[in-house]
Amino acid sequence: MNHSRKYFGTDGIRGVALEAPLDPETLVRLGKATASLFLARKAGRHRILIGKDTRLSGYMIETSLAAGLTSMGADVLLVGPLPTPAVAYLTKSMRVDAGIMVSASHNPYEDNGIKFFGPDGYKLPDEVELELEKLMDANVEIPTNRDPAKVGKAYRIDDAIGRYTVYLKSSFSRDFNLENYRIGLDCANGACYQVAPLTLEELGAEVVSRGISPNGRNINAGFGSLYPEVVRKLVLEQNLDLGIALDGDGDRLILVDEKGNVLDGDVILAICAEDYSKRGILKDNRLIATVMSNLGLEKFCKDRSIFLERSAVGDRYVLEKMQQTGAVLGGEQSGHVIFGDSSTTGDGLLTALKILDIMSRENKSLSELASSFTRFPQKLINIKVSSKPDLTTVPEVNQIIQDKMNELKDKGRIVVRYSGTENKARVMVECENEAECNKHASEVASTIEKCIGTV
Repeated sequence: MNHSRKYFGTDGIRGVALEAPLDPETLVRLGKATASLFLARKAGRHRILIGKDTRLSGYMIETSLAAGLTSMGADVLLVGPLPTPAVAYLTKSMRVDAGIMVSASHNPYEDNGIKFFGPDGYKLPDEVELELEKLMDANVEIPTNRDPAKVGKAYRIDDAIGRYTVYLKSSFSRDFNLENYRIGLDCANGACYQVAPLTLEELGAEVVSRGISPNGRNINAGFGSLYPEVVRKLVLEQNLDLGIALDGDGDRLILVDEKGNVLDGDVILAICAEDYSKRGILKDNRLIATVMSNLGLEKFCKDRSIFLERSAVGDRYVLEKMQQTGAVLGGEQSGHVIFGDSSTTGDGLLTALKILDIMSRENKSLSELASSFTRFPQKLINIKVSSKPDLTTVPEVNQIIQDKMNELKDKGRIVVRYSGTENKARVMVECENEAECNKHASEVASTIEKCIGTV
């Protein structure tokens, strides 16, 4: 019998705190299910690492998961507020059985989520998530530990930030430092609020920070990668060399150059791909991006004999394509960038250091590095929807999409998809003319809103 997904989406479990599946009862069961799954894989003691961002509900979720895990005999390592890539790194480097990150990324504080990492530091594959789903079923009996002597322990890892900082600094060339750089930094009042300023300052940079005062409710609230205007203003007002805007869980970033230009993941990928290609470390001269990446990235790569291959949207699908092809670099327009030669997941702070490393080696400003990238006009519209039917089964929507694709032909493209984490449809149109781009996107979006939009 096929087991449809009830809890896991494209990036772990996501929902509103205190509502199922992020209520205490379900979370304790999830902790027990996780322990049961990993305890069955080998004999002896088992350790599960848990990190979180700065949401108020993180305490409740962390504690509920720990209760379920320890009740089954697993020990729990609590690392506190740390970015998602730090949890992935520590899961592997500390040789634990699994890592859990409690975060809803760029969502508001009311939401939260849970991401799982295997002992290799990679997100769990679909089949393992489905095993957890089956164990979460109320009709499935999870074998329970009844021996008080076998209850697990939960304890804090006080040097987790230091461990991750050492790793990050090791990714930056020993031939350079950041003593000549003045950097604007926005941590979104999220998971990077401690480690990001610390790392950049230890490398010698002068750092002007915003979004480093989390209170449990202000994560992503007007700060971070969704609001690059905050760090842009900082860069222009204080004449800084660049700005770095991270998201709530620190796995992606948006950059601002010294002139105030906002640079998304496509520009960052272009800069890194060209550098890797020049140095002969871009394996097979291949770059992985998603279907949402701008046509300008295709042209940039074609002009440099770099082969661009597209994946579905989502950093896990970028990584999947990287592993299939052997590519060492991939990412998303949203700012997730994966360096397969040094990380197992997207890492905003690592990406910033890679860019700073290129700037140092090339002795160029960020605007100079980005100047060779030309973006095609692109229009993205999000529509709240009441349901997510296959769009090919909605005649009016399917027809207008086909009509627009025929009209654009090879001079542009249209991508329509559902969000994996929200009840939204996303319409993206690219073409050479901005007015046409906006017109096509608006007409498709209006049709979707009329047919399946929320009332």
